[in-house]
Amino acid sequence: MTRTTPTEPADRQTHLVGLDIDGTLLVTGQLPSPAVVASIKAARHAGHEPVLATGRSLSGALAAARVLEIGEGYVVASNGSVVAKMARAGCEVTGIHTVDAKAVVQLVSAVRPDLAIAAEIVGVGYHVTKPFPRQDLGGEQVEVTRIENLWAEPTPRLVIHGENAQYLVPSIRTGGMTATRTRPDWVDVTPGGVSKATALEAIRRELGIPKSRTIAIGDSENDISMLRWAERGIAMGNASALVRFSANYATKDIDDDGAALILHALARSDQGFTDSEPSAMSTATH
Repeated sequence: MTRTTPTEPADRQTHLVGLDIDGTLLVTGQLPSPAVVASIKAARHAGHEPVLATGRSLSGALAAARVLEIGEGYVVASNGSVVAKMARAGCEVTGIHTVDAKAVVQLVSAVRPDLAIAAEIVGVGYHVTKPFPRQDLGGEQVEVTRIENLWAEPTPRLVIHGENAQYLVPSIRTGGMTATRTRPDWVDVTPGGVSKATALEAIRRELGIPKSRTIAIGDSENDISMLRWAERGIAMGNASALVRFSANYATKDIDDDGAALILHALARSDQGFTDSEPSAMSTATH
């Protein structure tokens, strides 16, 4: 049985939709399809709350919001470590969680000094030990002259990049941090206990949307927390087996505008989203 609270009016039909960006709404380095842009507008016009939830920095998330033609609403960046609210007058950071950068940097430097490390500067870019590929790390890159510069200022997220960086994940997690393997050569490090799910839950409570009206769509390992959190966690068709296993449902892949199918189905429904949308999604295969 779904429970409601005083901040969750039983007659409200608004859904909160957590939307990953890369691999879900667009291919990294490319513009989103017209269908995706139109579907987000349709969902918002119908009264729903699409929220971008990404591993990108805030500057990277806002760049995506611009090409997706989203000018208002919440955005979750840095895998949940940064939350901001966009409005016509600008963007306000409403929450930041910082990571123990010194401990992580010293660990990585001791065992894999060949790896590149980046520390996010909120709203600007990154301090980096060596240049990162521009297509992978948006925003300004400031190369540090001393390793200590990486923890001189609080940072919500570190990026570890290089061959087989993924093998450092267990050691980083042992130190209490959240380490997410985005791909074999890329690891995102954020504070322990912080994720896309925790950020979306805080937004849900702020907006007073019932938990029963939460949806999340994603394709990568950093989406697993929000897929499990949502009432309907929907994996993209291009998601890995692990991500699909963590979801309730699956939609078509990014080339077939799977996310747009879900958002259009949500916008069309007068009574709220239902599971009877066979053209948009199916039960995930576990």
